[in-house]
Amino acid sequence: MDRKGILVVVSGFSGSGKGTIMKELLRRYDNYALSISATTRSPREGEEDGREYFFKTREEFERMIAEGALIEHACYVENYYGTPRAYVEQQLGLGKDVILEIEIQGALQVKERFPDTLLLFVSPPDAQTLKKRLVGRGTESMEVIESRLARAVEEAQGIESYDYFIINDDLDACVDEVHRLIQGEHSRVSRSMELINEIRTELKEFQ
Repeated sequence: MDRKGILVVVSGFSGSGKGTIMKELLRRYDNYALSISATTRSPREGEEDGREYFFKTREEFERMIAEGALIEHACYVENYYGTPRAYVEQQLGLGKDVILEIEIQGALQVKERFPDTLLLFVSPPDAQTLKKRLVGRGTESMEVIESRLARAVEEAQGIESYDYFIINDDLDACVDEVHRLIQGEHSRVSRSMELINEIRTELKEFQ
């Protein structure tokens, strides 16, 4: 029986290191596919269209919303972010575990449409570490950093909607934990009902 892919959402405060965790997962294991989000924000230095994000104008993004081409979308720090549907469905069909790195607002939309989605929330060990990481990136003004910290206060209120809360203090340990949780999810009874029913049918033949 072919193994079906699992849809996994990884969220976390900006600066929690979730992007680094995702890159490391993809480097170590070949059964993951990272969904590339569309966004209206400007590319950061070194980012390429179609690699980190699909960079869209506001008009292009709103057309995608109208056409139902996104699984979810949200507005974050005055920019749109969303997950294109076609790539996700294609990779799940190939048996890949598809990871969406998105904000809480989008995560809850995905969970509503796909109830068996696994939701993981990544956090630094404390708030001071979060601020230090954001400042240390050196990619944004203090004004943007302050807006991200203010957003983190709101995000902290939605963590209980997630299945697992993961502290990113040691990258290697964190990547191992995320991999273990996703692979363990494949063994859930609710995800194996097709195979369970096949075995039940075969067992009846022994009677």
